[in-house]
Amino acid sequence: MKRTSLSIAGVSTLLIAASLRAANASDMATTAPPPTAVTAPVACSNPWDFLVQSCPLSWYGITIYGTVDAGVTWQSHGTPYNGSLPAGAEYLISKNSNRAQWNPANNAVSQSNIGVKGNEEFAPGWAFVFDLQANFNPYSLQLANGPKSVAQNAGVPLTSQSSNGDSSQAGQFYNGLGYVGVSSPYGTLTVFRQNTLRLEGIAAYDPMSGSNAFSPIGYQGTTCGAGNTEDCRVSTSLKYRLDVGQFRAVAFWQFGGYAQNNGADGGYSFQAGGDIPNLAKGVLSLDAIYTHVRDAVSIGLSGNPLGPAGNPLPPFLPQVLTATISDDTSVTLLAKYTNGPLKLYGGYEWIQFAPPSNPQTAFTDIAGDALCLGCAAINNTNIINTAFDAHDKILQVFWTGAKYAVTDDLDVIGAYYHYNQNNFGAGAPCNTAAKATCSGTFDAVSFAIDWRFAAKFEAYVGFMFSQVNDGLANGYLNRNTIDPTVGLIFRF
Repeated sequence: MKRTSLSIAGVSTLLIAASLRAANASDMATTAPPPTAVTAPVACSNPWDFLVQSCPLSWYGITIYGTVDAGVTWQSHGTPYNGSLPAGAEYLISKNSNRAQWNPANNAVSQSNIGVKGNEEFAPGWAFVFDLQANFNPYSLQLANGPKSVAQNAGVPLTSQSSNGDSSQAGQFYNGLGYVGVSSPYGTLTVFRQNTLRLEGIAAYDPMSGSNAFSPIGYQGTTCGAGNTEDCRVSTSLKYRLDVGQFRAVAFWQFGGYAQNNGADGGYSFQAGGDIPNLAKGVLSLDAIYTHVRDAVSIGLSGNPLGPAGNPLPPFLPQVLTATISDDTSVTLLAKYTNGPLKLYGGYEWIQFAPPSNPQTAFTDIAGDALCLGCAAINNTNIINTAFDAHDKILQVFWTGAKYAVTDDLDVIGAYYHYNQNNFGAGAPCNTAAKATCSGTFDAVSFAIDWRFAAKFEAYVGFMFSQVNDGLANGYLNRNTIDPTVGLIFRF
């Protein structure tokens, strides 16, 4: 393996410089290579090469890598920046979106992170692999922590809240990745904190690659979490991947529960897919993923302690930190066609929310916040086990889009996303915004230009328009927003 002559002192200088520029959407996967990828490029030989060349910072099979994504955004209906939220700003229309304003564009296209990974061969065809990654916010210099952003707004009226949203990133030093494993001719086996199959699949098949600012399935985490964003990453998991020619199969198992820093008490996934070459002079890639998650947690804010089925309280009254528990099942179908500079994308996910297998009375979430059943009047928290007792909630998500490489370094991207929710409440069916259980829809359209103008730098500009209707608009102060955003990314 190629050894670099970059000194330890030089490495330290670079790390200090990187930490001064930033420290740790969403829940989407970062651009670090998969564990089976062996670092082949010649490593950086000096600090100047590190800044201007595409060389990695590697030595003795270990690579230090990172991403810093920062810019600025304007929202027609937004909320103030929150340095704990992985995305920083609410790029998507949200319940508390209430006024036009400028915000720092925190991780608009890629999640800022710093990590160390290894891929060291110890026998022909066999290698030890690991990856430890911390995701952060480049403006606040805080580790990404979605649940904390929600807890910070507990007891605050909807009209006065800062940006917030649940996430699998909860301030852990390993909030991105933290796994070890072995790669061999018989597949790759990895264990501990990993991206789920849905997170990796959606990032690969989303035309916007899971962007916070330009993709609702990137910002929101509903799709990658099989319903709840806390399940986009699992801290105690086992993953096995096997590639045979053009075909692949992957199995994923969560073997720990809440006490092991997971957003559910258990779960499993299976994936099968492959690539069909030479199809009309292009390549068609297809993947299907089945997932079941037990006692999944969704952290949010509720104006009504009785649960989401009731009418919301006036938005100027304090809200309650709430955990909704459910058993979630999803089926995800993914497709991508590549022909020269053109890539066409399509995806569909069917998600079922059912009553939990084990209703909870008290537990501590992944950010360390204690919640208890019926404690809204005591400590401003509550647990909801009955949200889907009347009927299972079915959420269907569709998306399509295209990416065109104008040059090797310039991409033009467009995408459309649609959500459809059934009527899952008790009583007569409804299709208005009167209740969260009424049927409803969500739509988003986005456009972006991405320019990789140097070896490790890229610039982007784009927008996303998002809109909610009927049951999915329950309790919202406004129904739509647009978020023109511009920014710069440094990857090493």
